[in-house]
Amino acid sequence: MAKFLGVDTGGTFTDFILFDDKLKSICIHKVLSTPQSPEKAILQGIADLTEVDPGLNDEGFAVVHGSTVATNAILEGKGVRTVYITNKGLADVLSIGRQAREELYNLMPIKKPPLIERELCIEVDTRLSAQGEHLQRLSEKDLTVLKQQLKALAPEAVAINLLFSFFDDSEELKIERAIRSQFGATDIFISRSSDVLPEYKEFERGMTTALNAKVGPLMQGYLHQLEKNLSNGSISIMQSSGGITSVEHAGCYPVNLLLSGPAGGLKGAQTMAAASGERRLLSFDMGGTSTDVSIIDKEIGFTTGAKIAGYPVAVPMVDMHTIGAGGGSIAQVDAGGLLLVGPQSAGAFPGPACYGKGGAQPTVTDANLVLGRLVPQSFLGGSMKLDVKAGFAAVEKVAEALGLPVERAAQGIIDIVNDHMVRALRVMSVERGEDPRDFTLVSFGGAGGLHVCALAEELEMTRALVPVNAGVLSALGMLAADASRERSRAVNKCIKDCEANTIAELFADLIEKTKQEMDSVGAEIKIVATVDVRYKGQSHTLNMPWRNLNIIEEEFHQKHEDSYGHFLQVDVELVNMRVRSIEKKHSFELPAWQSMEPLVESWLTMPGFEKPVLSINRAGLTVAQKIVGPALILEVSSTTWLADGWCAEVDKIGNLVLTAI
Repeated sequence: MAKFLGVDTGGTFTDFILFDDKLKSICIHKVLSTPQSPEKAILQGIADLTEVDPGLNDEGFAVVHGSTVATNAILEGKGVRTVYITNKGLADVLSIGRQAREELYNLMPIKKPPLIERELCIEVDTRLSAQGEHLQRLSEKDLTVLKQQLKALAPEAVAINLLFSFFDDSEELKIERAIRSQFGATDIFISRSSDVLPEYKEFERGMTTALNAKVGPLMQGYLHQLEKNLSNGSISIMQSSGGITSVEHAGCYPVNLLLSGPAGGLKGAQTMAAASGERRLLSFDMGGTSTDVSIIDKEIGFTTGAKIAGYPVAVPMVDMHTIGAGGGSIAQVDAGGLLLVGPQSAGAFPGPACYGKGGAQPTVTDANLVLGRLVPQSFLGGSMKLDVKAGFAAVEKVAEALGLPVERAAQGIIDIVNDHMVRALRVMSVERGEDPRDFTLVSFGGAGGLHVCALAEELEMTRALVPVNAGVLSALGMLAADASRERSRAVNKCIKDCEANTIAELFADLIEKTKQEMDSVGAEIKIVATVDVRYKGQSHTLNMPWRNLNIIEEEFHQKHEDSYGHFLQVDVELVNMRVRSIEKKHSFELPAWQSMEPLVESWLTMPGFEKPVLSINRAGLTVAQKIVGPALILEVSSTTWLADGWCAEVDKIGNLVLTAI
């Protein structure tokens, strides 16, 4: 296929970017999301694009989709009825969790409801030792009793998590076969820990497996429905690890999709910034509901310590920090007269007051409108007119409560949401020992360009980048992403006790599994092998590139000293082995920038400025053109506020390179 469509479903908007590989051209589009039925917004957007490019119906196209179905189901507690099967005496592991408390000094914390109710947790009498030896096996009688229990509970999904099953999965497989014989091959969703996450740490492994089961049927149903409605288009799904996968694989492992949209954003930021020669990035993706912050030091970082709605999800994900700060974040004055912004959001419906959809609460978007940073007749390229009167009326509620002029109240809202984002950026940089001044701040998302200069100034950064099509960058990143599969396995041995041949065989097995899942006969596949290593007695690990047993210990000592300032004369343990197989699916070349419209300049009156402020259309700019702030740079998917003291220059692909004057 020559046409590729990236689709990112966000909390407020669903973004589309259509790439024609033959013409090397890009077309973008945005529609309001439909949270109750996400596929409706997708189908509407495709119908809109078909009117612009009728060839979509004739030629067909390949869709790469970042889905929020699994994420929303977890956040809203709307997973299916799930039974959790574990060893005798361990049914309460998911409820007990770790001893760490989110509110350390709260003497009366509110207990969070368990992911799976206690009555849906079943214990079976089987046990492996910590070395993988069978101490107790399941009998036919045990399996018969288990099937009777499941029949009485009538679940839609089952999560199986047995102790040390990452060493030997035979008992988990025995349970799965018994369930299949009871319910049929396809009538129930089964998630095995030895398949989903064959690593140590019983709680994290069990929770990840249970989350996979809770949202599995929902994800499969959604994907099959979407696939059915796209008869002339093939579909791939963006994973949290930044690679794409098939619909079938995504439906089996929905826990790998929880950060698919943000992962697309990071891939897009990396791709666009690399074209400008920037490889050390501090990024923030500000959408309608939240802001995702990350750091890219030449390569996108990954973590297995992420949490979604407070639940640990130990599969590989892009490393980022998310806060409830977006264009739709609601501002309010509390009983003590303190101005608060977020994390509650107006979402897609009713949305900010200025959207004219019935919203009345003041939001960040309304505040930007009051300050003149959004041009009502140019929003979304003029396809959506903003209701100025409603936006002012909403912000006036805050102004009255604070006893301030409406413009001062609007600026207060902006200052507070900026402070939230600055703190998040410091979490990903300063708290990790990195100086933000050594990086370029990359701003994207529909609302990011309105705040980029203020955030850079707070962090004392002198260089920033607003990519072309920044408002739909997550969708673009999905088109730039390669196909990938990740597999891991626990080892939990001191390196001195490991045998090179055994480790090589285990890596070969992981590599073969990922290749089989990719089903790419004859394709060129890149293999990235890493290991999690720690000192004996430590709880946390460092992830390192794998070469061989002879040098990994010495390299770990050096990395530990680089990370923490010291190393120890202690045995080193090899905890987990990881393999990432990557296949480049198609070429994605960023087209050279060409102005697509006549340059249109106008001068606007804005609060706080004695002289009129320049407003200019980004589509009319030419390569190497410079703009000196203050100025508004307008485009279909977003608006960039170039503050006083900043200069923007258009690079060869259309990125705005911002520098402090």
